[in-house]
Amino acid sequence: MNKLILPVFAAFFCLNFPVIAQEENPMFDTKEKDSLVMMPDDPILEALDNLVKLSYFENVNFVADTSKLNVYHFPADSTPWYDDKIFKERLSRLDDQTPFNLTYNDKVKAFINLYAVRKKNLTSRILGLSYLYFPMFEEELDRNGLPLELKYLAVVESALNPLVKSRAGAMGLWQFMYHTGKLYGLNVTSYIDERKDPYKSTTAACEYFKFLYNIYGNWELVLAAYNCGPGNVNKAIRRSGGKKDYWDIFPYLPKETRGYVPAFIAVNYIMNYPSEHNLYPVQPKIISHEIDTVMVDRQLSFEQLSTTLGISPEDLESLNPGYKKHLIPHCEKPQILCLPKEKISLFLNNEQVIYGYLKTQEDSGENTVIAQEIRKVHIVKKGENIGSVADKYECTVADIKDWNGLRSARIRPGQKLTLFVLEKSQVKNENTETKNENQNKPGNEQNEKTYIVQQGDTLWLIAKNNSTTVSKLKELNASLDYDKLKPGTKLIVGEN
Repeated sequence: MNKLILPVFAAFFCLNFPVIAQEENPMFDTKEKDSLVMMPDDPILEALDNLVKLSYFENVNFVADTSKLNVYHFPADSTPWYDDKIFKERLSRLDDQTPFNLTYNDKVKAFINLYAVRKKNLTSRILGLSYLYFPMFEEELDRNGLPLELKYLAVVESALNPLVKSRAGAMGLWQFMYHTGKLYGLNVTSYIDERKDPYKSTTAACEYFKFLYNIYGNWELVLAAYNCGPGNVNKAIRRSGGKKDYWDIFPYLPKETRGYVPAFIAVNYIMNYPSEHNLYPVQPKIISHEIDTVMVDRQLSFEQLSTTLGISPEDLESLNPGYKKHLIPHCEKPQILCLPKEKISLFLNNEQVIYGYLKTQEDSGENTVIAQEIRKVHIVKKGENIGSVADKYECTVADIKDWNGLRSARIRPGQKLTLFVLEKSQVKNENTETKNENQNKPGNEQNEKTYIVQQGDTLWLIAKNNSTTVSKLKELNASLDYDKLKPGTKLIVGEN
């Protein structure tokens, strides 16, 4: 975080009021702060509130090294606030370093209040997620010659939650609509939604930023057009008499877009001055420099990867949100798989064996499903509705609307619908193991063969090294949590 460090100033604390950090004798008005209220159905508020559902934090009460970040020695429960003069001075410093016009006014102040006061706990989560996403954003923005401050737009759009979906159907960190995403190469099928893929969606966002800047040559208008589309911005310009300043066309923009640039300015402020507002990052499970990628050219399930690499399916979903159903389907082109760096070598050294895990399941008597996605066109018949079509092809109504850019759920006879269907073939093994009832049972400890879990072990590696299968290990150790194997745990691995 490119934080501007200010000289340490004196702090006065009161028991019954939020803390006031003094900088050139600031004035503080609790009534003024409390009067800055956002509309309850604001889409930016919705995106923030959705962070509560994002379970990607080790411990929501943990903050990263507060002792060092709390340079002003604020009490833990204090909420600092400042007068307009200080907000203006701080934004002026940021404005000198950016091509954006970081204006300060009541609309911007309302959003500062939102992030710093009303939703401060959620803002702490955003600060934590910035360690995961901002380095990647900055690298891609720099590669495209774009202002690095555009990374803050993802905070406004999605609160850095790749799984968030707007009421209008926009999806992912950068909130792409289906057709705009398709236009910039983001694939959406039954099992893949690249709008939720952090890497691919960021590349697409950069291309869209460049396209919009070539039209307007003004970054505030680029932000407005990104939110409501160039058509609506062009209408606002015409209605304003041809003016091309954001604040001049502000009254003519769609209602939901009017708060967009003020929110962007407020995020610029809050991400550079978090300590001044007693805000500190909640630590995510993993941050950017701890992640790497590999290419996958065959079908893999998250369950497969979880078993062989020792990563929980939930963590795999957090690192790979573009795969919708815990499955990387077989595709014509290799797909990206994000993993913790510590697991990369394990994957690469055992890649063919991991792919062959399906064969191992087959040999052990387990049924496996091979899936491949194909594109189909369905012609709507008389009497059909979108729900019955969704049931027929085992997808959702939302999927069909996304794939066909439908604003409503109404369809008509003769209408062609594009569908992405997963063709499944089940592999069965008829040579199942026949058990001898007189066989020694694993409950008899004298007949049990055991193994003590070592650092770096996974259930799959243990099974492989003890000439057994994962399913057999699970059967013999039914009470254990297999996603969190700890060194020193005693496992039954067979019989003597």
